Amino acid sequence: MTAVLITGCSSGIGRATALRLARRRDLTVYATARRTETLTDLAAAGCRVLALDVTDEKSMAAAVQAVEAEHGAVGVLVNNAGYGEYGTVEETSLDRVRDQFETNVFGLARLIQLTLPGMRTARRGRIINVSSMGGRFVFPIGAYYHASKFAVEAVSDALRFEVAPFGIAVSVIEPGLIRTGFEDVAQRTLSQSEVPTGPYGKLTAAARAATTRSYRSRMMAAEPDAVARVIERAVTARRPRTRYVITPVARFMIHTRRLLGARAFDALLRSQFRTA
Repeated sequence: MTAVLITGCSSGIGRATALRLARRRDLTVYATARRTETLTDLAAAGCRVLALDVTDEKSMAAAVQAVEAEHGAVGVLVNNAGYGEYGTVEETSLDRVRDQFETNVFGLARLIQLTLPGMRTARRGRIINVSSMGGRFVFPIGAYYHASKFAVEAVSDALRFEVAPFGIAVSVIEPGLIRTGFEDVAQRTLSQSEVPTGPYGKLTAAARAATTRSYRSRMMAAEPDAVARVIERAVTARRPRTRYVITPVARFMIHTRRLLGARAFDALLRSQFRTA
């Protein structure tokens, strides 16, 4: 049995992934969250549940040790925990930016460090890092969230080369808009930094409207299981891809940014984030 350790399973993509992988007889799924009481339905579905806070060293080390005590090594690490800190570059508190990176980047990196020795000894393993289409281009008002996902992409690319000789594969998951609690958190963090009467008031209002409109669109946003299905493929494929882009909109936006270049893409964004 391969042990799969998944972070951020209290809701959204992490929960959907744990439920999907728990159906497989060849996997033992460890679903984690800061509070295990949020995971009772996953335990009922056959997951092992562990407390894991990706901003706490002792918590991360204890979770990895618990898996290794039973299986020898973590076979698959799914780094899913994360959230979006939204606001303008000028108005967002750097303390909140540090919190963003602690969760989205440093926690992910530390879990990789903790699980790699066991994977190297076993000469096999998979690391699946959940990034975003926002790791390939930037929307306004989201600089610090996008920066964290750009960092995940960079870490993943370097790691892929470093660990390949040990039989370890690294994949990046790049979802588009997914109907989870992400939008609510993004809107809440924006409200904490924005100054409606300030110099960016019109832009933040436009960003709020565009975000709400996009997540309500059946054409633009998908359900969490769409991502869970792709993560399952990355876990089980004989030769997993280096990147998996999820949703047609994500594929369109990534290719559009690459083809248009910066100036033309900025013009496209101005048409979507109208301030007048």
